[in-house]
Amino acid sequence: MIPDWSFLSLWGKSSCAALIAAPRLMSLSPIDLTIIVIYFVFVLGLGFYLRKFAKTGEDFFSAGHGMTAWIAGLSFISANLGSLEMMGYAAATYQYGILIAHAYWIGAIPAILFLSLVMLPFYYICKTHSVPGYLQLRYGEGARSLSAISFAVMTILMSGINMYSMAVIMKVILGWNIHFSIWVSSLTVAIYVMAGGLLSAIYTEVLQFLLIWLGVLVIPIAGLAETGGWSGLVRRISENFPGQDFTHMWSNLGSFTANPMGVHWTGIVFGWGLAISFGYWTTDFLVVQRVMAAKDLRSAQMGTIIGSFFKMMVPLIVILPGLLALGVLPFKLVPETMVNTPGVHTYNEALPLMLARYCGPGLLGLGVTALIAGFMSGMAGNVSAFATVWTYDIYKPLLRKQASDAHYLSMGRWCSLLGVIVSIGTAYLVMNFSSIIVYAQAVFVFFIVPMFGTVVLGMMWKRTTPSAGFWGLLAGILVSFLLWLWVKLDPPALRYVAFSSDAKDMAENLYRAMWSLLANVLVTVVVTLFTKPKPEEELQGLVYGLTTLPSMDELPIFKRPAVWAGAVAIGFVVLNILFW
Repeated sequence: MIPDWSFLSLWGKSSCAALIAAPRLMSLSPIDLTIIVIYFVFVLGLGFYLRKFAKTGEDFFSAGHGMTAWIAGLSFISANLGSLEMMGYAAATYQYGILIAHAYWIGAIPAILFLSLVMLPFYYICKTHSVPGYLQLRYGEGARSLSAISFAVMTILMSGINMYSMAVIMKVILGWNIHFSIWVSSLTVAIYVMAGGLLSAIYTEVLQFLLIWLGVLVIPIAGLAETGGWSGLVRRISENFPGQDFTHMWSNLGSFTANPMGVHWTGIVFGWGLAISFGYWTTDFLVVQRVMAAKDLRSAQMGTIIGSFFKMMVPLIVILPGLLALGVLPFKLVPETMVNTPGVHTYNEALPLMLARYCGPGLLGLGVTALIAGFMSGMAGNVSAFATVWTYDIYKPLLRKQASDAHYLSMGRWCSLLGVIVSIGTAYLVMNFSSIIVYAQAVFVFFIVPMFGTVVLGMMWKRTTPSAGFWGLLAGILVSFLLWLWVKLDPPALRYVAFSSDAKDMAENLYRAMWSLLANVLVTVVVTLFTKPKPEEELQGLVYGLTTLPSMDELPIFKRPAVWAGAVAIGFVVLNILFW
């Protein structure tokens, strides 16, 4: 069902701004409300049911290491398919075009396959609860504490995105009170994660993954039908935005001025494809935790590869709605910084606007439930990861080293609630950035990118010293923050940080990620050369060359993770060529 938006046809006129300021675009029918209520009841019921299976710290924080490859893989990708992913990248697509699909292909697939084949064996063999846990084994308490504290801060900041996204959904589609929707949804997540821990998060994430696809897939199908397919959509976008190339991924990256993002291919490849991508997918414990809950190493590796396949498909339900908004909306969206301007819709509302455009009774309820599921998936991922890192990497080593397993289990449950409450306060920070995804990438570059350099050097180079691990990580974090502050205080500095004064917010993040990783690696190497390494006997199982890895050679060829990783890599190359 496509609503009559003819009253918005006065593109660009002041009367249009007043007309689109309606409190809601569509009303929920009884069947829509029923679908949403059933979802909330089921999720809460599942959380309380799984509580009886989370009796120990191992159960609560690692799901008992009993997940199959498919469950781990779907949870792995669902933890990354929250409201940030759905609304944020749809918003960024409206802002920058199909260039945002790089986040799913070059900005994800190589790193996910690297995680599966190279890094997971170490994480799994160590049986660590977290990436900071690995850093403690490799470098000592200094690196572990710094990474744990920075990760805890990051998860709280990222949780605010999910809350703000939910508020946007309710505002655009339902006309609900923004504060009411934040509290109801947030406390729902807190309750079921407190009850079942990672086990609840994983199973609800699998459910949410299916709901998201089922609820949002109607948008690209109906949208392409309206526009006359891909060629018709490209034509409409070029008519609405003459002189701007929103529909090519690589051919317009030869200069900073030929694309809407103001970025060169070097920023995409080294900033997104290396620094941000490898930092996020290999060291962000929010996603790594899911596959580490698998029952064995092969299941963990295959789960990661299964997740990478679905990751390549996500642009269909995230990027395409953003492109449809460019082609069919009779008004232009504005940055989030103008959210308080009467009669406007912001970039972050691109996906909810498309949902309102194409969904009628029943489908609207399913679509809204899908967005709620996305919010709760992202929120649950942040909360469960925060609970694990706080309990095992901050509270236990720094505040109470000796306590019973039951005590740490109780601490994990209560800090889940605390994490939700603190996150509510961070939701309002998003309004200071042009879109959700620009905010998210700024946070990632602060905390996640430097961690990758520290982890990978520790795994690959046995000479790397404990002091180098700490100071390299700290240098990367500080360089990232200082470069961001420099541009905020002196905007012309952008031409030094991002190599061009034409660079937009996203491009600045990409190049800042490059500098952050470079600083991290350089400081780590220099400090290593002047400090004493650990004895080799203390590095057994932690460094390549000193670790005996399990072999998959005895398995039939089609059961080997490397073979399926190769198949995903071929699909990745083909997609990039098709949308060149």
